[in-house]
Order: sequence, then structure tokens, then C-alpha cells
Amino acid sequence: MILTGKTWKFGDDISTDLIAPGRLFHLRSNLPELAKHVLEDADPQFAQKMQKGDFVVGGSNFGCGSSREHAPTIIKLAGVSAVLAKSFARIFYRNAINVGLPVLICDTDKINQGDELEVDLEKGTIIDKTNGHTLTFAPLPSVMIKILNDGGLLAHIKKHGDFKLD
Repeated sequence: MILTGKTWKFGDDISTDLIAPGRLFHLRSNLPELAKHVLEDADPQFAQKMQKGDFVVGGSNFGCGSSREHAPTIIKLAGVSAVLAKSFARIFYRNAINVGLPVLICDTDKINQGDELEVDLEKGTIIDKTNGHTLTFAPLPSVMIKILNDGGLLAHIKKHGDFKLD
């Protein structure tokens, strides 16, 4: 699976409260509406200016804070193709894969705001078309690629039934 898009760069410790503003808690039952406000407390222009297929690029500890599943869900609903960060909060990482949002652990220091990327999830490569750098990450396991291709864990189970990992 190859993804292409422009980057939106954020720093370290982007919490689920910055992703899904706590002041908009009343929208938690209307996720498409909440997605219109994704990451606005970290960058007020993000939700209005990002384009479908763009990437969110973070530093360390992306998705820290509460375990709200709607944080990765609204990132996906907004049209972000993947989140790249140096590290992720464990529950955010699991929730992201479960909802079908690719999350990639890589060194994001050489990626700048607005860079155009080409990401190959199966090969584990990121080509920064803006600055010419090629970065790598551990390729996602085939079961994760299948879950992502199916649109998330629930869609995967509906499509294939219960699955065994042996």
C-alpha cells in the first residue's frame, strides 16, 4: 500500500485532548462533526487547510493522555492517510490500527512542514520528495496491512470472521 500527501508537523506529547478538543466533548456522538475540529488546539488552521491524503507528523509520545478511541477515528475521518511519529502512546497506537489508521514509528526530524511524502507501508520506506531524503520504518506485519486494507479491525472481522494468529 503506497500513500502520498503533504505533511503537517507537530511536536512532542500531542495528547488526545489536542487531537479531539475536550471542550467539544458534546460532539463525541457525532464523529464527522468532531472531525471538523481535529487537532485545532495544536494548530487552529489544520482541520480547514489539510487535504485528504495528507500526513500528520509528530515527535515523541504522540496520542498520550486518555484512551479515547475517537481521537484516531477523527484523524482518519478528516482524511489523514497516516500518522508518523518517533513514538506513540501504546493505547493510541492500538486504537489507530483498530480503526484503520496507519501509524508509523520513524525518525521524523528530517521531515518538515509541507513536505511531500510517498510512504510504502509494506516496504517500510518514506521518500520525502521535497528534500530527497529516504527514511525507513519497520514494515507493518501482514496482519496489520490486512486490517488496514479492510478499513479497521471490526471491518476485517466482519469480512473474514474471527481469525486466528497461528
